[in-house]
Amino acid sequence: MLDTAPDTRIFDLSAEQQSDVDSMHAAIVAEPEGHPLSLFEFWPGSVFYTPIVLYWIAMGIRYGDFSVPTAANPRIETGGLCGESKSAILDMAGQIAKPWIAAYATFTTSRGRDDEGDLSRAHAAMDEASLSYPVVVKPDIGCNGTGVKLVEDEAAMKAVLARFPRGVGLMVQDLIDAPIEAGLFYIRHPDEPRGRITSVTYKEAPILTGDGSTTLRDLLHGDPRTKLVPHLYLPRLEGRLNDVPASGERVRLVFAGNHCKGSIFRNGADDITDALTDRLDQLMKDVPDFHFGRIDVKATSTAALRRGEGFQIIEINGVGSEATHIWDRRTTLWEAYRAQFFHYRETFRIGAAKRRAGWKTWGAFTMLRYWIKQRRLLASYPLND
Repeated sequence: MLDTAPDTRIFDLSAEQQSDVDSMHAAIVAEPEGHPLSLFEFWPGSVFYTPIVLYWIAMGIRYGDFSVPTAANPRIETGGLCGESKSAILDMAGQIAKPWIAAYATFTTSRGRDDEGDLSRAHAAMDEASLSYPVVVKPDIGCNGTGVKLVEDEAAMKAVLARFPRGVGLMVQDLIDAPIEAGLFYIRHPDEPRGRITSVTYKEAPILTGDGSTTLRDLLHGDPRTKLVPHLYLPRLEGRLNDVPASGERVRLVFAGNHCKGSIFRNGADDITDALTDRLDQLMKDVPDFHFGRIDVKATSTAALRRGEGFQIIEINGVGSEATHIWDRRTTLWEAYRAQFFHYRETFRIGAAKRRAGWKTWGAFTMLRYWIKQRRLLASYPLND
C-alpha cells in the first residue's frame, strides 16, 4: 500500500541527485548526432495541427458531438480543453492528493490601476498559503506558459503585477526548488480499476555558458540549437544582449517549462514504472472524475520519480493538454501524429463513456466561446520568464 503523503517538501540536492541533474542536462543540451531540431518541431501551428483538427472533426462526426471529450473530466470547465481555471482543478484534490500539490493561492488584480492594492492582494494570497519569496505568479486561465513569472521579491512582484491586465485572476504558487521538471500523461477509463501513464516528458531550459569574452548575443547565435530559433529567446534577453558572462557562468534562457517558449523536451518513457504509475493513480483518483490529462511535476531526481517519490505537482491539465514527448527532437513526424491520434481517440472514448453514465458534454458553441476567451486573455498577458 502506498503512503498517502510525499516523502519530502524540501529538495536539497545530494551529490547523487546533482549527478543525475548533470547527466540529464548533458543528454539534452549536448549537440546530438544529426540536426538539433526535429523536422516539425517549430512548424506553424496552422500546419502541424491541421491533420489533428481533421481527425477531431472525423471523431466528432462518428460520435455525433464534437464536444464529447469535454465530458472526459466532467467536473472541470470544458473538461480542461480550454479556458479552464487552473486553481479550480487543484481545488478539487482530496486529502490524499493535496499534500503532493505545491502550495498556491489566487487573487484578482484591481479593476483600475492600483499598484499598492495589487501588491496587498498578492501578499494576502501568499499569507493564505504560507508562502514567502521567491514565488511563481501565473494566470489562473492560460496555457503554454504564457504569463508565467518568477518573482524574487516585493519590488519584482509590484513590477510584474503592473504588467498584467486589470481584473484578471492570478495564481501565486510556491517555487519548488527541485531540479527535474516533468510532464506525466495519465489516462484512466471509467471502467478500469487502474490508470496508466502513457507519456513522460522531461523539460530542460537551454543554458548558455560564458567564457569571459563572448557576449550573450554571440553565445546565443553560436549555440547549435538556440541559433536556429533566436526569436524565442531574444525578447527575454532585452537589455542584456551585450553582457559578457564570466567564464563558466551559466545563463538560463527561459524559466517556464514550455516547448513553444523555448524549453527543450526529452522523451522519458523509459522511466515509466509500476511504482510511479501506482503513485500517480492514487493521487488522480483523489481528484473526482478525473480521467485524462497531463500532470506537471517538479522532482528531486529521475530515480526518485521512478520510485513514485520526491515530487510535487505544479499543475493538473485536462483534455486540452498534450503528450509532450512528441517534441523530443528524436521523435519522427509519424510517431508524433500517432501519439496525438491515440490520445484524442482515448479522450473521445472516455467522454462517450461518461456521457452514457449521464454526464453532459459542454457543446461545440461553448467550446468556441471558452477558446475565444482564452485567446483574448493570452494576448493580454506579459511575456513569460
